[in-house]
Amino acid sequence: MSRPSLDDIYSPGIKEHGFTFPLPTVVEGIDTGGASFQEETTLSYISHQRSTFALKNGVTLGTKLKLIIDLPKKLAEDKNLKLALKGKVVSIEMGGRQTTKRTITIKFESKYIIGPDGASSRGDKE
Repeated sequence: MSRPSLDDIYSPGIKEHGFTFPLPTVVEGIDTGGASFQEETTLSYISHQRSTFALKNGVTLGTKLKLIIDLPKKLAEDKNLKLALKGKVVSIEMGGRQTTKRTITIKFESKYIIGPDGASSRGDKE
């Protein structure tokens, strides 16, 4: 039996199209202990509304996270560009006994920002 998540509240039964190619990503946020963290991971899925990735740091439903995604050079005209997105955790799936990683899904809350470091003065405020 599947456990309900915040995702069920935001989009009951709505399916969306996305991409499943792995993209190197840095996740920034506050863990369950209240400490800031920055963790490197790889996206397993991304669409215009949400993203899924593995995370070692513990977070709770509703936690705000920032993703800084390395864009493939082919898409970025051979430049080192990053895509920055913010969102809230809507689903957490615990890994098996052999891993400490969790599968996290976030729903995006803000407009994206593309730049050399994934940050910009426009629109990147809390």
